Amino acid sequence: MILTLDAGNTESVMGLFDRDTLVHHWRFASQPERTDDELGLLVRGFMREAGFDAGLVDGAAIASVVPPMTPPLIDMCRRHLGVTPVVVDARLPLPISLDVEEPLSVGADRIANTLAAATLYGRDTIAVDLGTATTFDCITGDGHFVGGVISPGIHTGAETLVRRTAKLPRIDLDYPAAVIGRRTETALRSGIVFGAVDAIDGIVRRIRHEWNRPHAYIVATGGLAPLIGPHCATVEHVEPFLTLRGLLFAFRATRPDPVADATPGRTG
Repeated sequence: MILTLDAGNTESVMGLFDRDTLVHHWRFASQPERTDDELGLLVRGFMREAGFDAGLVDGAAIASVVPPMTPPLIDMCRRHLGVTPVVVDARLPLPISLDVEEPLSVGADRIANTLAAATLYGRDTIAVDLGTATTFDCITGDGHFVGGVISPGIHTGAETLVRRTAKLPRIDLDYPAAVIGRRTETALRSGIVFGAVDAIDGIVRRIRHEWNRPHAYIVATGGLAPLIGPHCATVEHVEPFLTLRGLLFAFRATRPDPVADATPGRTG
């Protein structure tokens, strides 16, 4: 089985693949001060509680946008799982290209998303990743990342709003029952959620027009994709774990296993 780790600024996501199937996934707070031993205890504990033997892990891949977390994650894989992970960055030889002005600055998660979109969909795609930041990745059908958009994430914007206003409360992000809120909490929830939905649709339309790809496939991914994606007029598919799938493909591209490798089916 292949373990994939996507270390983000706020949360990290871990997935366990058996061939093409994501058999389990976990989410934990990104804390750069954790040691490899702490991470090892965390990862092995997650797997044990879910009924998986860590000894069955025979490969790993990491995407990290938090530089201090990368070395402990690598050491954790080596010392606690017995595997040397593939670490995704712009220098890793992958069957994609970063056709932008500063390719070395492209985040590992966006690289993984590019590989996943090209492999799974094989068509011009805009991947909307709803994390600490909301990113829009423009990916051609043959695997060229040509740029995109980075905007504040939904949680990031909401937390900033609450922090900078004295009387606004923190709220859970659920889909609002109505646009017009009749109390502070419902008005706030409406503004955050519907504001995100309309912002995504607006930016996607602008990208399609400027890129001259009116039929580009729109995929929403990331932790908030299941909440926001289905309500966006432009989003055609929700794949919360696009980055993890890209990490699986990166592992296969650099350390192919003829037994485990199988051509993934395309959707869309």
